[in-house]
Amino acid sequence: MIIYSGTRASFLKDSDGFIEDRVAEAYLKATGHYAPDAEFRSWKASLVEMAKVLRDPALPDEMGVGIEYQIPQSSKRIDLLLTGHDLDDTPHLVVVELKQWSDCRVSEKDGIVIANRGGGAEREGTHPCYQAWSYAEALQGFNEAVYEGDIHLRPCAYLHNYRRDGKIDDARYSEYLARAPLFLHGLEEQEKLRAFIRRHIHRGDRAELLYRIEHGRIRPSKQLADAVAGMLDGNREFVLLDEQKVAYETALALSEQSVAGPKQVLLVEGGPGTGKSVVAINLVAELTRRRKLAKYVSKNAAPRAVYKQKLRGHRPLAVIDGLFGSSGSFFEVSPDFYDVLVVDEAHRLNEKSGLYGNLGEHQVKELMQAARCSVFFVDDAQVVTLSDIGESGEIVGWANRLGIGLTRLDLPSQFRCGGSDAYLAWLDHTLGVRETANPTLDPGEFRFEVVDTATELHEHIIALNATANRARVVAGYCWDWKSKKDPKAWDIEIPEQGYRRQWNLDRDGSLWIVAKESVQEVGCIHTCQGLEVDYVGVILGPDLVVRDGRFVTRPECRSKMDRSIRGWKKLVKEQPEAMGRVDRIIRNTYRTLMTRGMKGCLVTSTDAETREYLRRRAAVGH
Repeated sequence: MIIYSGTRASFLKDSDGFIEDRVAEAYLKATGHYAPDAEFRSWKASLVEMAKVLRDPALPDEMGVGIEYQIPQSSKRIDLLLTGHDLDDTPHLVVVELKQWSDCRVSEKDGIVIANRGGGAEREGTHPCYQAWSYAEALQGFNEAVYEGDIHLRPCAYLHNYRRDGKIDDARYSEYLARAPLFLHGLEEQEKLRAFIRRHIHRGDRAELLYRIEHGRIRPSKQLADAVAGMLDGNREFVLLDEQKVAYETALALSEQSVAGPKQVLLVEGGPGTGKSVVAINLVAELTRRRKLAKYVSKNAAPRAVYKQKLRGHRPLAVIDGLFGSSGSFFEVSPDFYDVLVVDEAHRLNEKSGLYGNLGEHQVKELMQAARCSVFFVDDAQVVTLSDIGESGEIVGWANRLGIGLTRLDLPSQFRCGGSDAYLAWLDHTLGVRETANPTLDPGEFRFEVVDTATELHEHIIALNATANRARVVAGYCWDWKSKKDPKAWDIEIPEQGYRRQWNLDRDGSLWIVAKESVQEVGCIHTCQGLEVDYVGVILGPDLVVRDGRFVTRPECRSKMDRSIRGWKKLVKEQPEAMGRVDRIIRNTYRTLMTRGMKGCLVTSTDAETREYLRRRAAVGH
């Protein structure tokens, strides 16, 4: 979708009036929504400056000008596109990233700069030149009109308020400055940008390329398909075993059947560590290699971020970004737009979408409607919030209601937890999740240990992390996130154990589980579900304690900042039977936390009786 398109002549004519109003009108017509105030102000400031650049009689009047192009498979938008042909009559597309910045700070992170990006506060983000280059790469990776039409992409960044200061053009950004030239404030810089455009656009095309791009078929290019498939080759982490291979091949077969035949749904059920995410990532890679339009979908951002990082290699994140999506982004997607949607952690789906939970009808229905084939990976025992609705029964119900063919598979083998089904069965029995035949623990090679204090637990995890950066501490969300407002404040404080640490809820974003220094902090269910480490240290908070020889839940001990069971008191007052769901969510949360480790789980509690109970139960089988 391109919000505004025309020629240089028509753009300059519109710029003589109020160009921002023209673009806002086009935005309303294209989206059905009024443009946000911040967008409107940005257009008003930057497009006027761009008009000054384009008032060059040496530039062809029939050069295409497009504003706000949404990148395929992404919510990102390119600010400005210029189209035409060079002296050799080769089609060219100039990609312009516009910024109103006047200052920034250099970051030590690759391609990252610290700047005021709106909202009044400085924050990290990609360098404008990286941004322009990565957007061009994403366009090249997914728009068939671009890669089949041999359109040459020429990205650049124009910061019209920024005076050269050695920061925005620091040598650390030289790689991206070379890939996408940087133009700054001043008449001399304006002329350099004009020369850049003239070099690539000698003859106009009456915005023909804009039309071809806007209506180009969305599917991965062969270059992207080969690169993504190559990322998994030889990587032992993504090798498929036994039932994983069966699920993978079944999904591929159903995706082929759905091309010309009836739509298909595959429901794959499996507990912690059965390899659901491994199958999901392999599927997306193979489907992309086959040039199908496929996407890995999850509600939780953490698994998306981690797997993006693992798949991207040396490619810009914006390219790989198109293979991943949030479960709340499909309520406006055209029916059967995708060949295949692969939905990981489907039990975490919500009914409604949007920031306020007021958009769309039902995420399960919307995902099924958006693709010819949809694959759902589910573990009903990992429902951890009151808003989670994607359990297996819900998926079966919607497939039947929509008349879509349904196939069900199980992933019974337990690969996490040292290959020990016994540990998971013992844990379920001990936490009161379900009755099993394993009241005693026989962990085999899996290390399970109860320690006296959170301080001791954290010290053990730091030591275990030293070899491979694959050990982390997690806790129940029973402590307020005080460091959100005060970076120096301690969040998790257990004075009687001499323990105080901070949550890692935004410092490393969704990459908490792989960030190098994050072992010093504590994660929670929202930053680790769907992911795994070698060793996990779990702090049981006062919301789950042992009394009279059994675990009981105390939802009132959860932090009020935790949204997982927000509104539970009102819900239980209106529907007393809902207390059972609240109880189940708390137990499921700790079950999930205590099954993140593949080789071991160390656990402690704020409650002495709980520690003693766990120690006795863990010792019985020895």
